[in-house]
Amino acid sequence: MSITSDLIRGHTDTIILAHLMKKDSYGYEVNKNIKVLSEGMYELKEATLYTAFKRLEDAGSIASYWGDETTGARRKYYKITELGKETYHKLYEEWNTAKHIIDKLIEG
Repeated sequence: MSITSDLIRGHTDTIILAHLMKKDSYGYEVNKNIKVLSEGMYELKEATLYTAFKRLEDAGSIASYWGDETTGARRKYYKITELGKETYHKLYEEWNTAKHIIDKLIEG
């Protein structure tokens, strides 16, 4: 069973920032991690992922740089900035609050 993307779509930035809190990464690796952590139930579309990277970079939450691969294609890596860390903590708190409210509304 896969999960509808509508349930997660508003949290794409938070998910990406959470991954980048652990280490610098490139698009395919971020998406692969999302698929693994969700046990195959969720995967971002490539266009959604790169639109989110662009939005986060324009906002100053992440910065990009080119990797120095000696074999294979050169990769564009993303790293979280100090502003991005602050943004992540804010978005995480918002998610936690929303989760709490939804739990109360559904469970009664």
